[in-house]
Amino acid sequence: MLYQQISKAAASGKKLFALLIDPDKTYGQKLEATVLEAIVAKVDLFFIGGSLMLENRMDECLRQIKSICDIPTLLFPGNTLQLSNLADGILFLSLISGRNPDLLIGQQVVAAPYLRESNLEIIPTGYMIIDGGAATSVSYMSNTLPIPHDKKEIAQCTAMAGEMLGLKCIYMDAGSGARRAISTEMIQSVKASVQLPLIIGGGLKTPQDVAMTARAGADIIVIGNAVEKNIHSLRAFVKAAHECNTNSPIQKEEI
Repeated sequence: MLYQQISKAAASGKKLFALLIDPDKTYGQKLEATVLEAIVAKVDLFFIGGSLMLENRMDECLRQIKSICDIPTLLFPGNTLQLSNLADGILFLSLISGRNPDLLIGQQVVAAPYLRESNLEIIPTGYMIIDGGAATSVSYMSNTLPIPHDKKEIAQCTAMAGEMLGLKCIYMDAGSGARRAISTEMIQSVKASVQLPLIIGGGLKTPQDVAMTARAGADIIVIGNAVEKNIHSLRAFVKAAHECNTNSPIQKEEI
């Protein structure tokens, strides 16, 4: 099971790298080139999704990825329209940092019948939006205020509540287009407060940012925008994450 591999990696201090692919922005020849580069870079996971989906390319995106490689795919859905049984699993997100009931439980109720009948591995995930210094698509579309950048205590208590509610992962996200990454102090505080795999994304612009985030306690580091802009940066990002541990990347055969 994919979650067991993620949990095992987190427990052993093994850092994983997830490449976030938005099917609206990366498709066709660009997607093929991205996947081929991901293979060489030794990306551990693909997260598939986005805040919006203007074109219905989810299934097409997943088919193309799976025709090229065996890197595991996890849906990272912005809404219930971004579901596909072609992925390996789904981060079943509950926006625990906000006070919008539709994203806390409403969308999940709508998706539940589909997911029950699907073959997807469902990973209940507490999703926390952190202020990245700029208005982002995720904060606008979710109609929620992000946790302030310097309020690590709020993030800490929110993550603790998510763990007590039975969620299996915590995902802290500064959002696409964030001017700054989540502070190492906040990551350290949250990591010390929960026994769950910690996913960090948003605002990571350099390999140094990735390394600092990994050392602070992130178990999975997520990059999307930076690679969309420059595919040749991917190898350096992945290397920075993997150099923070001595283990090799996760492989599909282990799942």
